[in-house]
Amino acid sequence: TIFYIVPDFLACYPASSHYLKNTPTQLAFFERNIVDSHYYTRTRASTMSTTEAQDPVKSETNKVESVIRSRKERPTGSTHFGDADWDEEQVDEIGDATWGEVAKACCVHDAKEWGKIFVGACGALFFLYFFLFALELLGNSAKVLGGCRAGGLLSDETNPVAGLVIGELATALIQSSSTTTSIIVSLVGAEAISVNTGIYLVMGANIGTSVTNTIVSMGQMADGAQLERAFAGATVHDIFNLLSVAILFPLEIISHYLYHLTKAMLPDNVKDGEAWSGPIKKIVSPLSDKIIKSNKDVIKDIATGKVESCDAYYPVLCLDGIEDYKHCASKCDTDVGEEVGVDCGRVGLITCDKDSGECPGFFQNGASLNDDYISGGVCLVLSLFLLFVCLMALVNVLQRGLAGMSTRIIYKATNVNGLIAIAIGTGITILVQSSSITTSVLTPF
Repeated sequence: TIFYIVPDFLACYPASSHYLKNTPTQLAFFERNIVDSHYYTRTRASTMSTTEAQDPVKSETNKVESVIRSRKERPTGSTHFGDADWDEEQVDEIGDATWGEVAKACCVHDAKEWGKIFVGACGALFFLYFFLFALELLGNSAKVLGGCRAGGLLSDETNPVAGLVIGELATALIQSSSTTTSIIVSLVGAEAISVNTGIYLVMGANIGTSVTNTIVSMGQMADGAQLERAFAGATVHDIFNLLSVAILFPLEIISHYLYHLTKAMLPDNVKDGEAWSGPIKKIVSPLSDKIIKSNKDVIKDIATGKVESCDAYYPVLCLDGIEDYKHCASKCDTDVGEEVGVDCGRVGLITCDKDSGECPGFFQNGASLNDDYISGGVCLVLSLFLLFVCLMALVNVLQRGLAGMSTRIIYKATNVNGLIAIAIGTGITILVQSSSITTSVLTPF
């Protein structure tokens, strides 16, 4: 039996012939497994498929390959994703694959394998969607909980160092550098703060935005090796922003080059433009807005000094007790003498959706400031739970999809030029309008 199978086995793996010839121990290992596999084939012939019964060599070869879970036991010495010693392989030990091998590994499959790939892709997209939904819900919850404090922080004209720290804290509170910078732009436009102070606040906002992907990396705590890699990937965003600010901040204090550069870029005539939202927000926001929707106007009004505190927006008031945008969140026209409670309603940190006209599930007529804080806290806990669940599920789906794939193939397919990688990251971030989303999605990968 051994002499019948071994030549065909070596013919299937030409590169292993010389390897086995010089290593008796490995030859004995493969002979033992081939004998066991052949014995298994004979004793289970009654339950085998017709294909397996007609091609015992293929069945036995697959059996041999299935018991190999280490590159030390594999004739080619290559590591496959899912091996017991997968983490031990260093980058410089990974062999070079050809693009033909990459194309074959990606595109050459039978019907059953394509079915598994389709199911895995659908599962990955499903968990990715709810992962992005959890990020959006986290941002809205953070704006509800920290909006009043963030608005108060941004309202003061401060020195450069204080402005840097305030921008960082404000972004960490509301979990959105986009919201922070838009508020800063509004404050500068309303002349509530100077352009110089706005520059320092924006620098701080770019440091504070790196908190989100660090939170995401904590979802890998169940596996020490995965946590180490995920946290390292998340920290890249932190270090890049910190080093950028460390270089540009003192240069701005000394020369004010950013102030003069932006002043030179400003056209003579500026017209009002339309707001643009990225496709991710259009896909995710409709669902998150049905649960909770933050009122960004509260943060802006406090920052610009229009109101002194959030108490001015409470209790929430809807005309005739009807909870929709028209009766609750539509603004009064003070120029024609409209009054709150008579001609328009009043909303606090949680508002209604203008496009759909509906109010979210955590919105309630007559709510106090404390009620909105409780709603924000519940949604924050819910978003963190959903974030970690989707993260673990997404990682599990990806690992199952890559199981058995050679690291040479994976490295070849993902090892793109640095400049191309920068261009791809820039394009994705511009498209989704959020660096937090980009870095948070890359963390599980």
